[in-house]
This record gives sequence, structure tokens and C-alpha cells, in this order.
Amino acid sequence: MQSREDTTPKGNTRRIDGIDLLRGLAIFFVLMNHVNMRLLLAKMPYSQGLPRQLVKSLFWNGQYGVQMFFAVSGFLITSITLRRWETLGHVSLRGFYRLRFARIAPLLVLLLSVLSVLHLANVHNFVVPAKTGGLGRALLAALTFHVNVLEARRGYLPGNWDILWSLSVEEMFYLFFPLLCRLLGQGKLLVCLLIAFVVAGPFGRTILAHGNETWREYSYLGSMDAIALGCLTALLVSRMRLSRPVLHGVGVAGAAIVVFILGFSFQAYRWGLDRSGLDMTILAVGTSMFIAASAQTQWKFPRLLAPLLKIGEYSYEIYLTHMFVVFVLFDLFVRAGKPMWLVALLFLAVTLLSSVLGALVASFYSEPMNRRLRSGLANQPGRLDAQAAAAIESESTVSIP
Repeated sequence: MQSREDTTPKGNTRRIDGIDLLRGLAIFFVLMNHVNMRLLLAKMPYSQGLPRQLVKSLFWNGQYGVQMFFAVSGFLITSITLRRWETLGHVSLRGFYRLRFARIAPLLVLLLSVLSVLHLANVHNFVVPAKTGGLGRALLAALTFHVNVLEARRGYLPGNWDILWSLSVEEMFYLFFPLLCRLLGQGKLLVCLLIAFVVAGPFGRTILAHGNETWREYSYLGSMDAIALGCLTALLVSRMRLSRPVLHGVGVAGAAIVVFILGFSFQAYRWGLDRSGLDMTILAVGTSMFIAASAQTQWKFPRLLAPLLKIGEYSYEIYLTHMFVVFVLFDLFVRAGKPMWLVALLFLAVTLLSSVLGALVASFYSEPMNRRLRSGLANQPGRLDAQAAAAIESESTVSIP
């Protein structure tokens, strides 16, 4: 199976179903959450009569979905870096930043251009409020990766801007990642630093948030534990080959942890995991365990899950564009009189159309631009073989959102 990304640590460039499954689940939860928020703002009591845990698990797991994205991202970027330069200590700063720019910048610049036009045209749901600094301040925050800081200080931006908080966290991590790799290599010092990020994560979401609920969810330190765990997982997978029974045990245990956090959140709350900030770290641990097992076993999932895997394949494009679909379809829903019987169809339509839009954007814009901007990388000095070069040129990540 051909790949849009390089997801394996040892030269095998086939897609990893387990990673696409995680990303598909993550983007699904993000989509459900954003539709749910629109319905709540419109005072639609659509969830009355449904089990509270079911509602929480289906429609309130958007933040957990982003945490899963972060863990996958850390694994992919570290694996790709290892394949291209064989060791993190040999990473080329220019090459690394060029890879990131080629993947992130084209769609981000297009998105910001469209949002700027919509703001200037005074289109509802796209106008950046003056209290947050207006359009110029929002553009500066998006291009310098501190949308999360802006929102924590001045309030939320419109939906299409708000989602860029996760990209701010992710790219700030990767701004310093190659520098630290060159300085520390991939030995004990780097591992200790990554572990420190993991340990600090819960504190970033609780004590260091100082009661600011936005910063609790959007802070750099409170989100980087998942990225660090993904990096550690890639290093482990590159160095150690586990037996198949052990891998199955690790995968099942990881899946069980993910299911527990996503599906039994009220029990997790009663145990104090949410209040301590540990729930997000535990979710990232479970996600990383499942990634490790998937990377070495190459599990193949039934065709029934093919749509979810495809959503995961285009998760970055879906994440950055889905709010256009949410706003358009929700506006049509309101114009139709907000009939309760259309709510389920609204959720389904947002999922399907967001997936189609993301796939179209990927196929006709972001992937061609990605390949064009990365052209010539395979010919630069290094230890990159042709197969890995082809995979790297088509690498896709979440920012996710």
C-alpha cells in the first residue's frame, strides 16, 4: 500500500492502519465537539434523554482528540527524522525546517488569506472581535504560533481561528526540537528532557494555569507531554524489537486505556484524573502504546473501518477546513427552523462533507504544494534512500488540528 507519509522507523513505507485509525478517531471527536458547541449555543436540548456518559463520550471529547493528534505527531516527526538522518544528532536544521514549512505553510497561508477576506467582508462568524486585537493581531498570532496565548489573554477568536491554537503548540515544539537534537543527540539527556515534558504536562494544565480555563486547555506545557511521549515512542521503536505476544499485550493495553479515558470519563473524574490533569497524560500514554504496537505489527483493520482510516489520512486538511462546513451547515439548519429530527443528519453531514473537503484540498492543493516545496531534498547530502525520500515528500501530520 502506498503512503502519503513515512510512518515506519525501518524503511518500510506502507501506511500504518493503527495510526490512521487514531487520527480518524481524533478528527471525528473534534467534528462532533464543534457541532455540539453550535447546538448548545443555539439552546438546542438535543441530548435530553440520552445517557450522560454517551453524550460526553461522543460530543465532548474534542480536547482528547487533539491530545491523540499530538502523540501521533511526535511519533511521526521523530520517525521521519530518524529515517532521513539516521540519528537525531545529525539532523539538518535547514532540512528539518524546510520539511515542516512545506507541510504546514501552504494550507495555513491559504486559510489565513480566506479568513482575512471574510473578516474584511464582515461575514458573520468570521469577524475577529476588536477585544482580541482585530485582524492584524490574529494574523500575527497565527503566523508566530501564539494563538493560544492570545486567546488565553483576550478571549476566544472565531471558530476557524480558534482551531489554530493546537498548531501553535505543535509548531512551537518543533521550532526547538531539531536544535535540542543537535545539541543533545538522542541519548540520555534528550530522553530525560522529553520525560520532563511528560511529567510537567499535568502541572501545566492545573497549577500553572492559575485558574485560567482557556490556558488550562491551550497552554504550551500542558499540551507538549503528548508530543514528547510520541517522540519517546519513536525512539523506543527504532531501538527495540518486541516479540509479537508482547506487542499484542502492549497494543491491547493501550487501546484499553484510550477507551477508558474516552468512554468512561465520569469514572476518571471520580478518581480525580481530570482535576489533577493526569487524564490527558494517561490518554497520551495509551495512544503511544497503541502506536508502538501498530508500528511493529502492521495490524490491518477490517474494511468496515476504511472510512475512518481515510479520514485519518487527511486529518490535517480536515482539521484546518472543517469549520467552514460546520458554519455553513449549521446556518442551513437554523434557517430550516432547527428541527430536532435534523440533528442527527447535521452531525452526519458535517462529518461527510468535512472529509470530502479535506480530501479535495489535500489532493489538489496541499499535497502538490508539499511536493513542490520539498523538491530537491532527496538530492541533498545525507543518507536518504529513494523510497524514504518519496515517503517523506508526502508526509502528513496533525495540527491540528
